[in-house]
Amino acid sequence: MAGFQIRNAMVFAAGLGTRMRPVSDTLPKPLIRVVGKPLIDHVLDRCAEASVEKAIVNVHYLADLIEAHLAPRREPRIVIADERDKLLDQGGGIKKVLGEFEGEPFLIFNTDAFWIEGPPSNLRRLMDAWDGETMDVLLLVSDIVSSIGVDWPGDFTMDPLGRLAQRDQRLIAPFVYAGVGIMKPELFAHEKQDVFRLAPLFFAAAERGRLYGLRLDGVWLHVGTPEAIVAADRAVARSVL
Repeated sequence: MAGFQIRNAMVFAAGLGTRMRPVSDTLPKPLIRVVGKPLIDHVLDRCAEASVEKAIVNVHYLADLIEAHLAPRREPRIVIADERDKLLDQGGGIKKVLGEFEGEPFLIFNTDAFWIEGPPSNLRRLMDAWDGETMDVLLLVSDIVSSIGVDWPGDFTMDPLGRLAQRDQRLIAPFVYAGVGIMKPELFAHEKQDVFRLAPLFFAAAERGRLYGLRLDGVWLHVGTPEAIVAADRAVARSVL
């Protein structure tokens, strides 16, 4: 559906950031700076550029620091989902705030979803590619060969129509999930648990033939460790030479 506009986004900022230690001992991962800007600001700035109106940000670990950082932001409008008392994982975090999406498809973001943009906006491309008639989930995926900081054997294969399938555990898959996607709220309507992971919903959609992927135009950088911060800074510096 060309020109489709997603109004709302879910930004996952509640994690413990254990792989980022010791940096994350005193600073939550979303506030760690990459290329001179906190990771969460890279995400929210791209949301604003793509005319996303509202971002629901869940918080748990060092939540006060994240709330204080986001307080001055006006675009997109920030709604804090407080998980201080209980960390709900990504699926449970979405279920808690399901009403915020008003029955419409919404964006999902990992705060370490960082990439060097190609000529077009990848968020705009993702929204333009969304087709609710055929898709339950649409994920931004990156070619594993050209991605930086990937230390696992990939996530998905993709057929000529763009449908994703889970990696065969015995093989290396050509695509990695880039931490950004679009989902339907209906996927959470009958979920009984309060704490649950998001990935099983992806895999269930794949089994139905309704999990699709869009290949990222640019270079994806997985910023998951202190070493990856340095690698990301260097990659961006090289890209502007």
